[in-house]
Amino acid sequence: MKAVSQKKKGILLCTMGIVCNLCLSAAKIAVGLFFGFVSMMADGFNNLSDCGSGAVALVSLFIAEKPADREHPFGHRRAEYIAALITGCFVIAVAVELLRESIENILLTSEPAGAFYVYLVLGISVVVKLGMFVLYRLYAKKYDSPSLKAAATDSLCDCIATFAVAVGAALVPYLPSADGWAGIAVSLFILWQGVKLLKEASSKLLGQADPDLAERIKAIFLATDGILGVHDLQVYSYGKDAVFATIHAEMDAGLSMLAAHTVIDGLEMQVKKETGVRLTVHLDPVDLTNLEESRLRIKVTEAARALADGAELHDFRLIPDTNRVEFDVGVPYNCRRTDEELSEALTKIVGAFGDFEPVIRIERE
Repeated sequence: MKAVSQKKKGILLCTMGIVCNLCLSAAKIAVGLFFGFVSMMADGFNNLSDCGSGAVALVSLFIAEKPADREHPFGHRRAEYIAALITGCFVIAVAVELLRESIENILLTSEPAGAFYVYLVLGISVVVKLGMFVLYRLYAKKYDSPSLKAAATDSLCDCIATFAVAVGAALVPYLPSADGWAGIAVSLFILWQGVKLLKEASSKLLGQADPDLAERIKAIFLATDGILGVHDLQVYSYGKDAVFATIHAEMDAGLSMLAAHTVIDGLEMQVKKETGVRLTVHLDPVDLTNLEESRLRIKVTEAARALADGAELHDFRLIPDTNRVEFDVGVPYNCRRTDEELSEALTKIVGAFGDFEPVIRIERE
């Protein structure tokens, strides 16, 4: 029997979530209205808003699976980040509404009538939401789906909110404001979850760094014979299975173009196989026979590291028949010295080593 595709599983989960939320919403609003539980009605409208977020996740799955085209050459995977962003907005809106309803309940100190049907609906809701959370979470981890991860968080928040409503309803006969105070605590928790969703989705849309992936790529290069060093690694993510990168690799200038190309071509294929990243390599030739250049490079490297911890030199060149020396300096983002201060200091240092005219480029890495 042919396995169900990733897209079909996602569609099935989202559709199931929408149906479950519609049923829970109708039951809570009806029972809450009949027995006078304002917090239960608010929880029902919470489930109704989840139908909207589920619909957003469903649409994002269709968009994200669309192949690349002329207008979107890197695919449509980032649609899932946008879906997670919209879901976060839904969660925050629900939290604010629940907070308002809870404060209103405390101020009015109303005592709704308890009934078996209230606890039955709330109990069923907790069980259903826990099941949805588990399914969403498993699928999100297996296929790295941001939109379903957001839906899982939303389901967990709903479960906690419904449980708190049930606890508050049970305590109402002894403490009329218990329902309201429980609602406030839950609404603040949901608000915190919504902010986390917004922060994570926004960070990925803006271009979140992946240090582990960068180190894996560098390790592959540095373990390869013929690679003297690497720098200027830039990773561009457009969603799962749509990650691109560029890197500069230093190699012996004495190698033939064919030999260097063979090494680089093999590295691009190896990185694609081991990390899934589509890599483009820029070759930087290093003249290992120029002893004057090598000695000066060592001195300037030591000077740069003294100015900025973690600084690295690359593209170091002594221009033939001139007194010009050109190089790039990569410094950490947290270096407190400005680029102008670093360039000025290094210019003076290089000038002290001889009659050189330095051309320095500072890069934040």
